[in-house]
Amino acid sequence: MKIKKILVSQPQPKTEKSPYYDIINKFNVKIDFRPFIKVEPIAAKEFRTQRICILDHTAIIFNARHGIDHFFRLCEEMRITVPETMKYFCVSETVALYLQKYIQYRKRKVFFTQTGMFADMPALLKKHSNEKFLFVTSNVRNEETLKTLEDANITFQQAIMYQTVSNEISAKELEEYDMLIFFSPAGIKSLYENAPNFVQGDIQIGCLGTNTAYAIRQAGLRLDLEAPTKEFPSMTMALENHLKEDRKLNGKK
Repeated sequence: MKIKKILVSQPQPKTEKSPYYDIINKFNVKIDFRPFIKVEPIAAKEFRTQRICILDHTAIIFNARHGIDHFFRLCEEMRITVPETMKYFCVSETVALYLQKYIQYRKRKVFFTQTGMFADMPALLKKHSNEKFLFVTSNVRNEETLKTLEDANITFQQAIMYQTVSNEISAKELEEYDMLIFFSPAGIKSLYENAPNFVQGDIQIGCLGTNTAYAIRQAGLRLDLEAPTKEFPSMTMALENHLKEDRKLNGKK
């Protein structure tokens, strides 16, 4: 089946230079951007019930840019001055560079995996075993991510600093698409909250990140496209190659 219509579960790019628009023009596909989830803040009062002292930690683990935003938001609300000695460990370079919004970026205190895969985070953290790690997450417990750290005997404390809630989308709307692309396990949770009886059938599913891939397979769905890989480190690169293969399979250039 030729892929003609794709749903990307992210906000629409703010710039026309986004690679997604190149893909639309190159392959004559329709791409709709519609987040399956939205992120909401957790108030300082609610955060305090977790009994976490941020300044007891010397390093912060970030798995997403949302975590960065809400970490510094809560610090500001609670009038916590983050010391310049604080270290930051990020799942990817993209997430790490986002820290420039809040701190002066120095390589000696900002670290990230070269692959963008959380599975490679323990090897990075073990090089700094004397640090006291705080892992910033949402309210959606990601068992695979936590298990990755626990299995590697990484000592850390989890801090829930924001929450993800589902956006509404009907089962009938989902049936209009040839492909759905997800970027977080929460997106899969939202899928089934909106369409409890969802049947994949011929609909292809793609995702970014090992945690999202794990959630898709746990839900019993078929995963047709997974990024990042060494050859295709971004979703847009992986999607472009996938569409090339799809056109070859269907006798189209």
